[in-house]
Amino acid sequence: MQKTHQEEYWDSVSEKKEFPTPFQMLEFEKYVSPEMSILDVGCGYGRTLNELYNNSFKNLNGVDFSQKMVNRGLRLYPYLNLAKNNGDELPFPSGQFDAVILIGVLTSNFPTNEQEKIISEISRVLKSRGILYLSDFLLNDDARNIKRYHKYKDEYGIYGVFKLKEGAVLRHHHESHISKLTKDFEDLIFKKTVYRTMNGNKSKGFYYIGKKK
Repeated sequence: MQKTHQEEYWDSVSEKKEFPTPFQMLEFEKYVSPEMSILDVGCGYGRTLNELYNNSFKNLNGVDFSQKMVNRGLRLYPYLNLAKNNGDELPFPSGQFDAVILIGVLTSNFPTNEQEKIISEISRVLKSRGILYLSDFLLNDDARNIKRYHKYKDEYGIYGVFKLKEGAVLRHHHESHISKLTKDFEDLIFKKTVYRTMNGNKSKGFYYIGKKK
């Protein structure tokens, strides 16, 4: 299968980038216990799964469409179960997992139809009343971001999409868009916060926990 531009980008930075978005372990543990099965979609080099592993969670799986990210993760954490997937379908049967984690994945899969497909696949592999943990970036209102949102709106048709000098196309989101994506989940937690990005900038963000309806 031919690599997409974004896949090539993440392969190219697989040994360079660190993802500082924090995982809200205490909030997660309110709804997910260590014996439950967990899938990290877009796991990168496995940092969140490793954090879970170190907190007594052992039934862990991770997938990412960047083979080089997966390779880095397997080298760093050889005890984790990480695998490459094609970025579209999840290679698991329906109803397999108690919880699915999605951190910073929507931002790098910017088309709305792709995001909807990701959430649909997550819903499929979740058990009835399964838990979704979602964390990503929200629209910012500073001059730097507003300028690039407007610059790329005509090119990509979405306000909030922008392109980095290094080549990646990313997206920041309106809260109402996240609500639409998670319409098939019962909202448990939605908290706005501020994150540090992989390039060291500050951005508005959120973390969300929902239960499959």
